Formats: sequence, C-alpha cells, structure tokens
Amino acid sequence: MRRRLNITLPEETVKLMDRVTRRGERSRLIAEAVERYMKELSRVSLKRQLRQGAQRRARRDLELAQEWFALDEEAWHRGRK
Repeated sequence: MRRRLNITLPEETVKLMDRVTRRGERSRLIAEAVERYMKELSRVSLKRQLRQGAQRRARRDLELAQEWFALDEEAWHRGRK
C-alpha cells in the first residue's frame, strides 16, 4: 500500500536526488533511504543493548567468581587440616 505525502526538503537534497535518480523515481529513492536508515537505527540499538547486557553479565559473573573463589579457598583450607 502506498500513501501520498507532502514533504519539504532542502534544495541541495533535491539536487542530490535528481543527480542519482530520475524525477519519477524520487519516491522510491526516499522510501529506500528511510528503510535503510530505520534498519541502521535498529542495528545500532540492538548492538547497544547487546553491549549493555554483556557488561551486566560480566559484572554478575565476576561477582559469582569472587564468591566461589572465597568458598573454594575456605573448603581447601578445611581439607588441609
């Protein structure tokens, strides 16, 4: 489904569009550009979320390792007695 929109673009943007596409294909160019832009935003957002999740898990894993190290060391000392 297509929907007609009335948009205003800077003259320089229109000139750039006219250089890379025919006049009748401006809508297709704009649609493709918006779609690529939205995919890039999603990719960047996902990457940020994955990085944040990895950092949270790394902190949690470090805390668990420190707790287990203390318990393991305590058990080792008990076993030597």
